[in-house]
Amino acid sequence: MSLIDRITEDLDRIVSAESPSNDQALLQNCLGVIAEVGTDWLDAAPQRVDTDGVPNLLWAFGDRVEVLLLCHYDTVWPAGTIERWPFAVDGDRATGPGVFDMKAGIIQSFAAVSSLQERAGVAILVTGDEEVGSSRTRSLIEHTARGARAVLVPESSINGALKTSRKGPSYWTVTFVGRAAHAGLDPEKGASVITALSRWVPEVEKLNDKQAGTSVVVTMARAGTAMNVVPSIAEVTVDSRAVTIVEQERVDREIRLIPSGVDGVTVDYAGGVNRLPLEDRMSRDLKSRLDAVCERMGHPIIDGHPAGGASDGNITAALGVPTLDGFGAVGDHAHAEGEWASISELADRAVLMSALIADLIDND
Repeated sequence: MSLIDRITEDLDRIVSAESPSNDQALLQNCLGVIAEVGTDWLDAAPQRVDTDGVPNLLWAFGDRVEVLLLCHYDTVWPAGTIERWPFAVDGDRATGPGVFDMKAGIIQSFAAVSSLQERAGVAILVTGDEEVGSSRTRSLIEHTARGARAVLVPESSINGALKTSRKGPSYWTVTFVGRAAHAGLDPEKGASVITALSRWVPEVEKLNDKQAGTSVVVTMARAGTAMNVVPSIAEVTVDSRAVTIVEQERVDREIRLIPSGVDGVTVDYAGGVNRLPLEDRMSRDLKSRLDAVCERMGHPIIDGHPAGGASDGNITAALGVPTLDGFGAVGDHAHAEGEWASISELADRAVLMSALIADLIDND
């Protein structure tokens, strides 16, 4: 069987095994499929590591981790998506829920490591809650990556380009508590959380700083209990992305100082900084090293670009471990209907990844 055929067949297997982040049964099933596929590629069974109910897999070769390939298998797609949108290949394009972000990267990692002559020091970690913030697998990621000389993240690329930096995300759930009253008989006795929200949201939006690359967005809102009651409870969520730690800290500090704007309404904040930014200095040396590998192989240099979204690469970069992200599928439409990945580029990236790993192990 050719490399392309093998990649396609196994990609079908893991994409067809749905894995929404919060569905324990489907996560367990998908993990079993990935374990079988990885064992076939690597001739080695993984260690299963459960973290706070999240099932994960670790292949570790040798006594210590020198180069970590960091993957996740959970997706944003709800159960049943595969029934209306099954895995399919049209020419060079493979489609299906989660194929681009980032199940193709898992197969790429298996293909890359399987071709290494020396695997000692290489590890592949596949986690199950990246799409919901990695709160339950963070300690596992940190423990596995700490002390490594490099982390390669085969997350989906940006139009083929690597993600040489990523913004740091912060998330808050904000609760407003006011005072209920009859909307017709004595509304003056109430304290409306919706009125408070109408004053609070514009103040939050003032925290945006386009020049600094900071975004602050109120993403969801829920308020009120009945049509004829002054609303006394509301909950909103806020998403912020920042290029620097200083900006993350500024937004977290200033958002908590915004008053409700209505007497009798209190505001409570839960959450804050989720992951620190992956700054470009943490990827620079690895990118240069990959450029040199490409030149030796006669391969075109792969561009690198900043990315607004976060990944588990933010976590490893925050440890001080050099991290190169977006080293996965070439395709498009992550988190969107019709996401796709190039099969031939997947095989090509596997070859490049293998060469970079060998270079890191042989020359340091």
